[in-house]
Amino acid sequence: MRILVIEDELKTAAYLKKGLEESGYAVDVANDGPQGLILALEEEYDVIVLDVMLPGMDGWAVVKTLRTTRTTPVLFLTARDDVDDRVRGLELGADDYLVKPFAFVELLARVRTLARRGPPRESELIKVGDLEMDVNRRRVKRGGTRIDLTPREFSLLQLLARRQGEVLSRTQIASYVWDMNFDSDTNVVEVAIRRLRTPASEPGKPLMMMNGSSHDWKLTTIGR
Repeated sequence: MRILVIEDELKTAAYLKKGLEESGYAVDVANDGPQGLILALEEEYDVIVLDVMLPGMDGWAVVKTLRTTRTTPVLFLTARDDVDDRVRGLELGADDYLVKPFAFVELLARVRTLARRGPPRESELIKVGDLEMDVNRRRVKRGGTRIDLTPREFSLLQLLARRQGEVLSRTQIASYVWDMNFDSDTNVVEVAIRRLRTPASEPGKPLMMMNGSSHDWKLTTIGR
């Protein structure tokens, strides 16, 4: 069982790491928001213990971004006991909320509960032609060569691969990948589609071929 602790107070982070490891968990620690988000997106954890007040990116922003692609259970840790703060955290996607100072035995009980609940597991691998997607580790290979994608690009490719051959509208893609509904002049979907068609790691060779109009796409074939 793996736990990610995102906590900028070094003594608190060390205390949590020691206590959780003694309780049988493997523990990674990040001391700021951006570092914690990168680990949360790139690695597979059973529970994330997340402080709210973090340098670089606060806990609200971390969990909001995390929830666009991940369902890992999140336990907020914070010194703020305001009801509005707790409601905000839960509405953004946190699963539980513990106020500092806290008893470690209570934190451990909450972590165990969240770990038992766990996120819904998707199939580990998606294969389309010579393209392989490791969903849990969020890695992509084509013909055995790893291709680096941003979290949004990975989510876009995952959506198109899972629904290969289906025509997806611009609005459907935006709702799934960017967690928003819009009808505006923004071309964020088109830009992401172009990046997947010609990734920098393999100039001139498309990562995937798609048919569609300016507002509808479907993944049809992948080949070298």
